[in-house]
Amino acid sequence: MTQLHSTLQAVTTRIIERSGPTRAHYLEVMQRNRQNGGRRSMACGNLAHAVAASSDFDKRLQVKVETRNIGIVTAYNDMLSAHQPFETYPQLIKQTVRSMGASAQVAGGVPAMCDGVTQGQPGMELSLFSRDVIAMSAAVALSHNVFDAAIFLGVCDKIVPGLVIAAATFGHLPAVFLPAGPMVSGISNDEKAKVRQQYAAGKCGRDELLTSEMRSYHAAGTCTFYGTANTNQMLMEFMGLQLPGSSFVNPNTPLRDALTKAGAAQAVKLSNSGVTTADILDAKAFVNGMVGLNATGGSTNLLLHLVAMARAAGIIITLEDFSDLSKITPLLARVYPNGAADVNHFHAAGGLQFMVRELLQGGLLHDDVQTIVGQGLHHYTQEAFLDDNLELVWREGTATSLDANVVRPITEPFQATGGLQRLQGNIGEAVIKVSAVKPERHIIQAPARVFSEQEEVKAAFDAGELDCDVVCVVRFQGAKADGMPELHGLTPILGLIQERGYQVALVTDGRMSGASGKVPAAIHVSPEALDRGMIACIQDGDMIRLDANAGTLEVLGVDLSTRTPATLPNHLHESGLGRELFGVFRAAVSPASQGASVLFNDNLV
Repeated sequence: MTQLHSTLQAVTTRIIERSGPTRAHYLEVMQRNRQNGGRRSMACGNLAHAVAASSDFDKRLQVKVETRNIGIVTAYNDMLSAHQPFETYPQLIKQTVRSMGASAQVAGGVPAMCDGVTQGQPGMELSLFSRDVIAMSAAVALSHNVFDAAIFLGVCDKIVPGLVIAAATFGHLPAVFLPAGPMVSGISNDEKAKVRQQYAAGKCGRDELLTSEMRSYHAAGTCTFYGTANTNQMLMEFMGLQLPGSSFVNPNTPLRDALTKAGAAQAVKLSNSGVTTADILDAKAFVNGMVGLNATGGSTNLLLHLVAMARAAGIIITLEDFSDLSKITPLLARVYPNGAADVNHFHAAGGLQFMVRELLQGGLLHDDVQTIVGQGLHHYTQEAFLDDNLELVWREGTATSLDANVVRPITEPFQATGGLQRLQGNIGEAVIKVSAVKPERHIIQAPARVFSEQEEVKAAFDAGELDCDVVCVVRFQGAKADGMPELHGLTPILGLIQERGYQVALVTDGRMSGASGKVPAAIHVSPEALDRGMIACIQDGDMIRLDANAGTLEVLGVDLSTRTPATLPNHLHESGLGRELFGVFRAAVSPASQGASVLFNDNLV
């Protein structure tokens, strides 16, 4: 048995100790929920309502207390490419579980919005909050208390974290997550990024840009770059909530359908086994997830989501935990925006199964964890395939990388440390994704230009005011101010400034998403500007030093606490396109360091 790395063990131990009271309370609630009985303690009128619309065949199953009834929570809509394939899943699930003498019902749907559609639009200000709405919506779906297990259908950015929060809240039930997979590859990510920069520089028109985008986002499935959606899928395997090898199988293929059926069958088996989600989502599972995030160079959004997901299971994790694990976790993957490959190429090169094996052998993952397929994370070194009879079977994944430009063994990593770094200093606490940033840009020192909207940055760029060494400070982008939208629209602009030979960085209390790329970006600055954070005290011309190697973020030579913080310049974010409905969220949301959640805010206790 491989010996665990001492830091991995130390971080896990301190999380367990830190979480002692909250985890104990969580497990007590889960035990009480188990004893509540579900259908077995339900009055006849309640049960009759629950099965009224079912077929006669299903009714005969559903009213028997000894049979299993599986609740399906779906994020299906046909506007999101990643979620459109879920249209057919409920019937596949129902057919599968009926063959096992069980039944299934769609318990409810949850909203699923797309950050790619809302980038730079007012709707983006609802995106982060949608995670907690999804968790609450799934809780409503499962609140009828008529299910013996749950199946969650979701893939993208806020959807999977919201569903995990719900799964943890109903942790007395077993839960299986079923993905839809990535779309087949379109144009290369480098080609897409090049056209975006050409458009930002005025060298091509909107027609050319739209043609390029539609050649990239062109079919059912997740976007193929390694953003938040695909990082979610990695996590579901590293945390044992999804079938091994199921993350990156394309939609509408025989293998994908076989995996969907197998996942449904596994939910029935779990409902008979006594294994619950609370058994799976323990401190070790979340540590494994954090290691996977670092080793793959995953989305910075998961720094927020993992904190909130863990809190739902009574576990408290901090940015310090992420940072300490990053220091010992080698970067083993290069997937766009950290490299040229997309997730289809990554999967073919060995993918998650190769990485789990390498990290287990390096003592950087806990193997002694419960998963939906049994005890031990070693199950996730296996890949799924169809044999000659088109039967789904698992075999050991490749023990060697099939493309060293995409995945590497732990003995020859792309870099010795993980993709994320915690930053601290007189501006506050922040994080930077360094896996895509060249080493010579890990330290940036330049004068500040201060903005309150990303549109102001674009205007300054168009006016030629940013052709210089500059740290763009974009504040009042935190959750309290406007829902913490992604500032993805700044990537082409800042990239052009960098390509012109200037020192450039971004400092913001907003987000940059899983698409965070080659420009150094200190994001999630906490406390945020509207919460009297020191980012509200920065002025044009202040010299800012961002040092990703030392983990520091500072304004040099200035005592920011002596200045009067700037105030929110307008109230444009309070209404329009649904924003008026989320005022209570903006008022109640926790700091980014606590997961930017309205469900878990220690400051309101």
